[in-house]
Amino acid sequence: MQPLRDAELGASTFFASPLPHDVCGSNGLPLTPNSFKILGRFQILKTHERLVIVAEHYEKSLKDLLKQGKAVSPEKVLQVAYEVLEGLEFMNKHGMVHRALSPNSVLLDCEGKVKLAKFGLYHMTDHGADVDFPIGYPSYLPPEVIAQGCFYSSDPSIIEAPLPSGPKTDVWSLGVLLFELCVVRSQRCMDDIITVLDEEHGCLDTIKVSLLFLMDSLSSLYFTFLAKIFDYVFFYCRTEEYTISVMVGSALSQLCCADDGGNYLAERAIDEVYHLWCLARGDLEKEFILEDAESFGQGRDRSFLLDDTTVTLSLNQLKNRLKYVAGKTYYPLLEDEQSSLPQSNSSNELSATITLPLIIQERDTEYQLTRIVLFDRLLKAYPYKKNQIWKEARVDIPPLLGDIQSKYDGIDKDTPIPSDRQIEVDIPRCHQYDELLSSPQGQIKFRQVLKAWVVSHPDLVYWQGLDSLCAPFLYLNFSNEALAYPCMSAFIPKYLYNFFLKDNSHVIQEYLTVFSQIIAFHDPELRNHLNEIGFIPDLYAIPWFLTMFTHVFPLHKIFHLWDTLLLGNSSFPFCIGVAILQQLRDRLLASGFNKCILLFSDLPEIDIERCVRESINLFCWTPKSATYHQHAQPNKPDSNSFGKTPSYYSSEYQDLTKTDLSREPLKLSELKAEVSQRISVEDLIDLCELSGPAYFKTPVKRARTGKPKILAVDIRSLEEYPFSLIPGSINIPYTSTFGPEGELLQCPATSTLAGYRFRVIVILSSIMKNATTFAAHLVKVNFPRVCVLDGGMNKMKFTGLLTVPSPQI
Repeated sequence: MQPLRDAELGASTFFASPLPHDVCGSNGLPLTPNSFKILGRFQILKTHERLVIVAEHYEKSLKDLLKQGKAVSPEKVLQVAYEVLEGLEFMNKHGMVHRALSPNSVLLDCEGKVKLAKFGLYHMTDHGADVDFPIGYPSYLPPEVIAQGCFYSSDPSIIEAPLPSGPKTDVWSLGVLLFELCVVRSQRCMDDIITVLDEEHGCLDTIKVSLLFLMDSLSSLYFTFLAKIFDYVFFYCRTEEYTISVMVGSALSQLCCADDGGNYLAERAIDEVYHLWCLARGDLEKEFILEDAESFGQGRDRSFLLDDTTVTLSLNQLKNRLKYVAGKTYYPLLEDEQSSLPQSNSSNELSATITLPLIIQERDTEYQLTRIVLFDRLLKAYPYKKNQIWKEARVDIPPLLGDIQSKYDGIDKDTPIPSDRQIEVDIPRCHQYDELLSSPQGQIKFRQVLKAWVVSHPDLVYWQGLDSLCAPFLYLNFSNEALAYPCMSAFIPKYLYNFFLKDNSHVIQEYLTVFSQIIAFHDPELRNHLNEIGFIPDLYAIPWFLTMFTHVFPLHKIFHLWDTLLLGNSSFPFCIGVAILQQLRDRLLASGFNKCILLFSDLPEIDIERCVRESINLFCWTPKSATYHQHAQPNKPDSNSFGKTPSYYSSEYQDLTKTDLSREPLKLSELKAEVSQRISVEDLIDLCELSGPAYFKTPVKRARTGKPKILAVDIRSLEEYPFSLIPGSINIPYTSTFGPEGELLQCPATSTLAGYRFRVIVILSSIMKNATTFAAHLVKVNFPRVCVLDGGMNKMKFTGLLTVPSPQI
């Protein structure tokens, strides 16, 4: 969030539309108050049906520019047009319409830059449906908005639902504003544009007669008008070399444009300043005169439902409270071991705050300022300051940063959403054997957490299985929904990134294809059998991975399994899946398609301890890059991973920085055509312990015999191989290894290959098609741990690690 700088904290208020007390919803429960719905959309403050918005505010607006009576320069008109259009474009990209553009809502900071105000009112009130007052100013709204009944009737008993406005409404309003600015250039005083037009041209009746015609032709006029604005602005920019810079405003109220070296508070974010203002005994209700006529048995006058006045919140009390806080508190040195202690002129008093109970610390303005600033600096330095973040978090976390309860409460969990019906169907069936989760209170909590996740992830959707995934988090945090929700929210992107997209077919298909290749890598005999009978992972593994096995195992087994899963990375679930198959291996090998279907419809008892143990072993034998899938969560650098290669069983396993020697993504069709996994050149260099650049020198993984656990098999021709080879590799030419039926021919080279049967075998070639075909043949004859070098020998050329053997004399 941007710093305060020259901005003020402005508060405005309005009343939500009340609902009848004797009407229930379709579920038999009382209707959700409109103030709750609006609160869920902007998450600020609720007082009965009155809501208060606190936002960045500037005293000067376009209205002041129009009132000054001076001619407005063409440059200023262009600046206003350009900057307002930038703001509207940003809103448009986020699916929002302003609908309340007027001189009052176009604010100007101390440098004259445009700041749009009141931009969220139309969105948060559901296009005006949740309030009893019109949104927008008639003088600036297009005729069709007024003509189509967007404004309520004067008769309170007749209320017409407002029709949602689109971006064209804002274009019209901006056109009127710019027209006003242009007219002011030639006419210093103007009360009403229409009046001026009537006085100068006598066209008031014509305007009324032409209203319907205007409505029909508005569509083309909007875009023509917008195009003209852009043409004019960009033409002027080119010819006059006029540049308009958009500067994000933020500064302290009473010190607008003042160069006050001690005004450190102005550099803090707006939400931080408001939080500190509240701690310094700021009270929004005291800022407004709340005389509610309803308390006297009268209904509210509709003219008072929206107070268009913005009240500037005085920061004097907060500044007085912080006047003894030293400047270095706002810029702590992160190397300072005492950085967690407040730095001020009264340091003894503030330092003593650390020894006080947490509830007192959380209400101490000076102490909270110090902690907020410190955590802000540390988080910006992540991952380099990860250890210090942990250290400071053990002391305490500022409520502004760590208040999960208020963030959870701020999510709208009451407004109906499309997935409600499916959630209601799924919850009663989810782990119904468990008394806690199947209780009425458990089902209420289920519904709350699931809706919170769906609402707070608008780019994702509810898929069946999300309820099962939610169960462990809710069970372990049954009395703390606010903690269950962020735990689940953090788990999903790590292990199920993009699994809950509306169209997740490409994500699921890639994941299952990689899983199939991992089965072939670890157990080619089982893979060959299942493939021959047509029992593919699509038929049984989707519920496994979509729910991270919570749909398969009871909760007590999930807790055991997840204790290990959470220590690994996003690739570990593949190994769990293979471990489950290997426990059922004998039965699967003896079964046909129909028996396999029956077997998985009621999964036999799985020894979870054995599953965990074997998963770890499989994980350690799997090369890091073999589980690469392009739809995995983007890489995140880790402070502990710089200058070293991660261990196999660590959270950094897949979080590696991409280089020219990393694996390249494949089209899904190409990936499905390959039986064996590919590994990166980085992995090959690591596992073969080749001498190369310093960042490749890492401890080699060796088998218990002390020999490397990997064999590089170069399948190029005898003529090509000797001129550039990988040290330690063996040459088995592609054309002389397999017979016409795919059988392995007997020769010295294949005998050598058989001796490495249980090592990781990497196939190398200058032609990728040859390498993948060779690997597929090895899998067909049940060779385990076969993979292909991604990019082949062509990629190895750039490493400088290929050698030419010295000729023997």
